[in-house]
Amino acid sequence: MPQLSEFEGQWRIARRIEDEWAGTTGLFDGVARFTPDGVGLAYRETGELRLPFEATLAASRDYLWRHDGDGIGVYFTDGRWFHRITGGVRVARDWHDCMPDTYEVTYNFTRWPDWRVIWKVKGPRKDYVAISDLTRI
Repeated sequence: MPQLSEFEGQWRIARRIEDEWAGTTGLFDGVARFTPDGVGLAYRETGELRLPFEATLAASRDYLWRHDGDGIGVYFTDGRWFHRITGGVRVARDWHDCMPDTYEVTYNFTRWPDWRVIWKVKGPRKDYVAISDLTRI
């Protein structure tokens, strides 16, 4: 697994969102920026989300990435814990429980510096898989 500092910079994101509940596929195209913030890296993702039967939407998300032993801790911008990327492995898995929903994540670094993130999300009103491929710009 890459070290935290190796993520610094800009990455192109291509994301496919397979919504099992709605039976549709959405697409997100954008850029992720990892910027040093004095403690680790601030992650900011911006782009366009295209969902079936809807107008294209501007979309963004922000996280904080921090050293966590031999891995990386990922936090929401308000400091709440989100999940951990396990160090020393090419494929890392974790989950986040946000009752009543569950979020299972897999990071795949086998083609570094290209990498993939897969989120499986389930809940009473959610059932989707989001597959993001990131490539350094």
